[in-house]
Amino acid sequence: QVQLVESGGGLVQAGGSLRLSCAASSGSLFSLAAVAWYRQAPGKQRELVARIEDGGRTSYADSVKGRFTISRDNAKNTVSLLMNSPKPEDTAVYYCTAAIWTVITMPPITYWGQGTQVTVSS
Repeated sequence: QVQLVESGGGLVQAGGSLRLSCAASSGSLFSLAAVAWYRQAPGKQRELVARIEDGGRTSYADSVKGRFTISRDNAKNTVSLLMNSPKPEDTAVYYCTAAIWTVITMPPITYWGQGTQVTVSS
């Protein structure tokens, strides 16, 4: 069974930086899967923050574009989310997900981590 574990969350000052990491139990998972970071703030809907495909293509939510960077390190079997210049509005629980398509005409198999809390102070 594939397991995802997020780490790196905590308290950070606005304008600082923070790097979240996602580790997979499978050594080859992140090289074969599309990986995405989601977040959910209290009282708000869960939203997609950033995504990196197995081929390396990335995409970002408009609210974080230019500030956050998603990257994959196959050697370390991790996917990271670098948060530059975080704002108080970025405070949320951040989740790592990995999606694998076994059949192109069917929905992907998606794995979720447990989440890590990020709090941005003014």
